[in-house]
Amino acid sequence: MKKLSFIIILIVLLESCGNDVPKPVPVYEPTPVTLEMPEVFKDRILPPIIPVDNPLTEEGIALGKKLFYDPILSGDGSQACAGCHNQANAFAENRRFSIGIDRKEGTRNSMPLFNLAYNYKEKFFWDGRAFDVENQAEGPVENPIEMHNTWDKAVESLSKSDVYPDLYKKAFGTEKITKELTVKAIAQFERTMVSANSKFDRYLIGKEDLTFDERMGYQIFLSEDKGDCFHCHGSIDNPLWTDNSFHNNGMDSVFTDIGLEEVTGNPADRGKFKTPSLRNLKFSAPYMHDGRFGTLDEVIEHYSEGLVFSPSIDPLMKSAYKGGVHLSKTEKRQLKAFLLSLSDDSFITNAKYSR
Repeated sequence: MKKLSFIIILIVLLESCGNDVPKPVPVYEPTPVTLEMPEVFKDRILPPIIPVDNPLTEEGIALGKKLFYDPILSGDGSQACAGCHNQANAFAENRRFSIGIDRKEGTRNSMPLFNLAYNYKEKFFWDGRAFDVENQAEGPVENPIEMHNTWDKAVESLSKSDVYPDLYKKAFGTEKITKELTVKAIAQFERTMVSANSKFDRYLIGKEDLTFDERMGYQIFLSEDKGDCFHCHGSIDNPLWTDNSFHNNGMDSVFTDIGLEEVTGNPADRGKFKTPSLRNLKFSAPYMHDGRFGTLDEVIEHYSEGLVFSPSIDPLMKSAYKGGVHLSKTEKRQLKAFLLSLSDDSFITNAKYSR
């Protein structure tokens, strides 16, 4: 009997001690996502750049998408990232200059957003002032002409939300919302915006043929004596259709916007702006850093007849001394046909990127 009582007491003590042992806290693991390279990119360009400290996850991308479309980040809660980056316009905007929450107009055209994960030079905006996608996502919130907020206030608004703390917990394992985690989430979403299904893409992988004009236009694009476009915009070996570098492309002799020089302080960079991709031109008018050209015909006319010399003009603008490459009417039509074949209709309707 005494032995039985001792065993019962021992069991009670053991159970009591067990209750004092803290149970392990479950660690939340977001679901990894791999950014698959489109077929047309394979063997032509390097894999996407995904930072070690900001890997893609389902939960991070979902949070970034919600933030991209939510005006909560702006000073008065009226304007989201998507306000200046509309999917129907290849995440650009169909006006020359964007208008911020105070109805102030900017001085540059909104750049389209796609294939950002393949920007190996890691410089963003027309003047290259952002050094990665996260930094690119950070700037507009405090820009006085854009969202005109402070990050402290933006974080406070997110923290008071009924939904965001839980979404941050799922994405990053913490309900403590910070600027750093916010821009990481937006960057994750933006890195998933991949455009690689244009008619020319399908031609390159043997799924569709080109018209005669599109074929001839591509030859004009490649010709040193005709379009001479490939130096800055690449060819079939660079299906991003941009060198992601900066050039003075002969638009002005005197500059009110000095472009890259504003970042580097080097007078040799005056009037240099980032080379935009030629993808999705069908949707992203107006064109150039200041949206001065409303149509693709005007862009072609600039390089054909309108080049202007300045001390910092890019050496690649070899025909600047004679005002342009002087294409015939037929050549202009054919070059335009090729350029439009680089537009990806599926990108602007892809539900993965929609609100």
